[in-house]
Amino acid sequence: MIIFPAIDLKDGKCVRLSQGKFDSVTTYSEDPIKIARQFKEDGAQWLHIVDLDGARMGSPQAVNLQVVRQILRQVGLPVQFGGGVRSGEVVERMLNVGVTRVVVGTAVAQNDNLAQGLFTVYGDKVAVGVDAKDGLVAIHGWQQTTGDPAGEFVRKMASLGAKRFIFTDVARDGMLQGVNQTALAEIARCAGTLPVIASGGVAGPSDISTLQALTLTCANIEGVIVGKALYAGALTLKNALELAKGG
Repeated sequence: MIIFPAIDLKDGKCVRLSQGKFDSVTTYSEDPIKIARQFKEDGAQWLHIVDLDGARMGSPQAVNLQVVRQILRQVGLPVQFGGGVRSGEVVERMLNVGVTRVVVGTAVAQNDNLAQGLFTVYGDKVAVGVDAKDGLVAIHGWQQTTGDPAGEFVRKMASLGAKRFIFTDVARDGMLQGVNQTALAEIARCAGTLPVIASGGVAGPSDISTLQALTLTCANIEGVIVGKALYAGALTLKNALELAKGG
């Protein structure tokens, strides 16, 4: 199971939100590049970077893109990037910047033709962000919901050619309340054999162990994104990586 340490960017700084609320911001570092370097030193194989300003504004923001470029150049880990990716042009731009995988959510939730086109052209370079509020798909930086159940959305995206999903329970994100195992298992079931990455709620070592155990019954759970628990000191990346191996 892959551990994706998260770097959430706002105004060029490394921050965390609680439940995606922009009025609940904690700044953890003025130097996200330093954070990324530390993650690499601790053994990270991937970074998950989110442009929070981009998610709210509808397109990646220059101040955060500059940070992403510096991380790619100076740290050298593959980056999974999301936040404000609402068109094929932006997907192309981010891949050209050097990110390995681009996360799309709002755009594909609102446009099946765009979704199918992105999946056809970019394949596994695109992952579908499935962000759920009370079981319904959340869009526009989690500020709205579509009314579509998350499981049905996953099935539809899979039928259109999606290759990978990232599932976030918005209510758990940044709250250190534990992973929503029931919802995650349902999403994994709806995804069939397609890989699913969990996100939101990891509170400590027990959550990594629980997810590792869950992969025995949901073999397509590929990894987990960890943010707040690392920054709050509830979990170390080295410990998470060891537990993810079943150690």
